[in-house]
Amino acid sequence: MAGPTTAQRGAPGRADTSARPPDLDPEGPRISRRTLLILIAVVVALLAAFVIWVLYGSSWLRVEKVSTSGVEVLTREEVEAVAATPIGAPLVSVDTDAMERRLRQKLPRIDTVDVVRSWPDGIGLKVTERKPVLLVEKDGKFVEMDAEGVRFATVDEAPKGVPLLELTPEPSASLRRFGGDRLLREAVRVAGDLPAGVAKDTESVRVTSYDAISLRLTRDRVVTWGSGEGGPVKARVLIALMKAAPKAGQFDVSAPTAPAVSAS
Repeated sequence: MAGPTTAQRGAPGRADTSARPPDLDPEGPRISRRTLLILIAVVVALLAAFVIWVLYGSSWLRVEKVSTSGVEVLTREEVEAVAATPIGAPLVSVDTDAMERRLRQKLPRIDTVDVVRSWPDGIGLKVTERKPVLLVEKDGKFVEMDAEGVRFATVDEAPKGVPLLELTPEPSASLRRFGGDRLLREAVRVAGDLPAGVAKDTESVRVTSYDAISLRLTRDRVVTWGSGEGGPVKARVLIALMKAAPKAGQFDVSAPTAPAVSAS
C-alpha cells in the first residue's frame, strides 16, 4: 500500500499549524482602550481623595508651632498674639494673606511681614520693622517717623541716634507755597539721606523754610544743608569735609559743588 504523498506529509522542517485554533492570540488577552481609561480615572480619583484627606482630614499636616523672626522693638509675644495663628488647623487652610493684613493694621511698627507655611506643621512670621529717621516731640512724648514720612509709633523716651525735628518755619513765600506738611516731608527726606555715621551724631534737624534746612550734631557742630534736593551728593560731600577737617564746627553743603567749612 502506497504511503502518504509529499503534499500530505507537508514540507520538511515546517510545523503543521493547521490544527491551531484560529481565535487563539499568542500575546494573551488585551484590555480595551475604554477599560484602560476607566481604570486610570479610578486610580487618579482615589489618589486625589487620599491627598485631600492627608491635607485636610488627617492629623499629619496640622499647625503645631509658630516661629517669629526679625523683631527688634516688638516682642515675639506681641506679634504672635496679633497673628492669632489657628493652632490645630490644617496647615493648607491657613489664610496667610489675612494674617499679614491683620499684623500690618494692628502693629503699625511693622513695615513688611511674610507669613509662610513651614511644612509639615509650622507657621513662620518674618517681620521687618520700620526704622525711625526722625522724631517729633508732642506732649512730652516722641512720635517716630520713618524715611517715608509714616508716623508709626509714640514712645516715652527718644531712641538713641534718631534726630529730633525742629520745625520753626518763618513767614515767607516758600511757606505759603509749600505749606508745613511739605516742609515736614523735606525734613524726613534729609534725615533719610544722612549717612549712618552722621545720622547717629545728629541731634536735631531744623527747618525754617524749604531751602533752609540745617543739622545740629554732637560737639556743637552745625551743618547747613539747604533744601532736600541732591541729598545723596550732599551726604558724600559732607563725609569728605568731615574727614578733611575733623575738628571743624561749621559745614556748608547747601551748594555741594562749592562746599565750605569753618572752625565755628
